[in-house]
Amino acid sequence: MSDQMKEVQLRDKIVALGRSLAARGLSPGSSGNVSARLGQGWLMTPTGLSLGALDGARLSRLDGQGQLVDGAAPTKELPLHLAMYDEQPDAQAIVHLHSTYSVAVACLEDVDPDDVLPPLTPYSVMRVGRLVLVPYARPGSLELAEAVRLRARQGRALLLANHGPIVAGGSLDAASSAVEEVEEAAKLVLLLHGLPTRRLSPADVAALGPPS
Repeated sequence: MSDQMKEVQLRDKIVALGRSLAARGLSPGSSGNVSARLGQGWLMTPTGLSLGALDGARLSRLDGQGQLVDGAAPTKELPLHLAMYDEQPDAQAIVHLHSTYSVAVACLEDVDPDDVLPPLTPYSVMRVGRLVLVPYARPGSLELAEAVRLRARQGRALLLANHGPIVAGGSLDAASSAVEEVEEAAKLVLLLHGLPTRRLSPADVAALGPPS
């Protein structure tokens, strides 16, 4: 398959994912952004645009230094994405959402910043693993990007305090699946908040192996 055809397919996949996320209420308004590696650079969703209204031809195409090559201006969270790619060099895609339950958990005070989600189901363990909390900083700021850089060294799934989840994956499908699992796990945490809860044991978690 030619590089041009691969790029067309990747653009189509990003558009289809954006529409799916928007249709399910996982990226309200113009929130959320998606990126994927393309050769030595990236394709990224544009700034100020609903994920449900993406145009494949207008996606932001960036070079290896994160400079715009063509398309619309990229999301203001560009520095955040680049920081995650730097610390997760095997990542092929990143999905960042403002999904309701994940944002709600990101606003709680009584969470473990080194592992926000308790191991309640095997699926969150297998698809997400440890979810690390990133201290609050203004969206789009270099301060936030540097905070993400530091925490991304601990894992590929992060929860931005008072903001939302961001997950890097080995493919666009893997990143999307993992961030959606974060949302489902966050929903369970809120439903069970304050109730006696049975968690998976350390042995149960170990038997599941590393996230895939």
